[in-house]
Amino acid sequence: MPVTWYDGFVKKLEPIAPNVKQFWLEMPDVESFDFKAGQFVTMDLPIGDKRLQRWRSYSIASAPDGSNILELCIVRSEDGVGTRYLFDDVQPGSSLRLKGPDGGFVLPEKIDKDLVFICTGTGVAPFRSMIHDLKNSGKVHRGIHLVFGTREESGMLYRAEFEELARTMPGFRYDVALSRQPDWPGYKGHIHQIYLEQYKTVRPDVDFYLCGWSNMIDEAVANLIIRLGYDRSQIHYELYG
Repeated sequence: MPVTWYDGFVKKLEPIAPNVKQFWLEMPDVESFDFKAGQFVTMDLPIGDKRLQRWRSYSIASAPDGSNILELCIVRSEDGVGTRYLFDDVQPGSSLRLKGPDGGFVLPEKIDKDLVFICTGTGVAPFRSMIHDLKNSGKVHRGIHLVFGTREESGMLYRAEFEELARTMPGFRYDVALSRQPDWPGYKGHIHQIYLEQYKTVRPDVDFYLCGWSNMIDEAVANLIIRLGYDRSQIHYELYG
C-alpha cells in the first residue's frame, strides 16, 4: 500500500515549558486528518540525505476532532539535529512534510478496565489525546489515572488543563512527581513510587500504559511484572528513545 505524504503548514507555535514547544500543523490537502488517539506522525525534515537522518516521529497531542489541524508537543534535544531545525528554523507558515497516522498505541474499542497512564516529559502527548478523546466522545470508560514525572514545576506540561480535568471529569485523577524540586508539596523523586504505592495490591481490572524514555519504561515494566506481579498483558508501552 503506497504511503501518503502530506504538506503540513505550521499554523501556530508557542513554548509550553523550557525547551518544549507546541506546534499546530494544518493539512490543507484534506478536510479531515483522521487518526486514533495515541497515534503518531512522521516528519521528513530537510536535515540530511538518508531517510534515517531525516525522519522524526512525534505523537499527536490533540484529540481527533474531524479537522485537518494537529497539535504536537516536542522537546528540544541537546544533541538533536531534528529538533534544532524545528526550534530554530521553523516559523508560522513554514511547510513540514509528514506521513501517517501510524502506531498501535491506542485504547481498545471496549474499555472494561481502569486505565493508568504513566509518562515522563512529552510522553504525556498520546495520553492527552486519549483523555480528551474519551471526554469529548462520551465513550464508556472506567477510572483514568494520569501519573506524570518531570524535574521541576516549570516542566509540568498542560498542568492547568489536567488540574481542571481532575476537578471536572468524573473518574479522572492526576498525580505528579518532581525529581529536582525539594519544595514541591507533592511526590518528590521519580514517578515509580506513585504506582508502586497505589497499585501494590495486584488487580486484574487495571491496564497500565507507559510512554517516555526507554530507561523509565524498562524500570516500570520490571516493577509492574517482577516486583508487583502484574500480568504482561496488562502493560502497554511506547518508547521515545
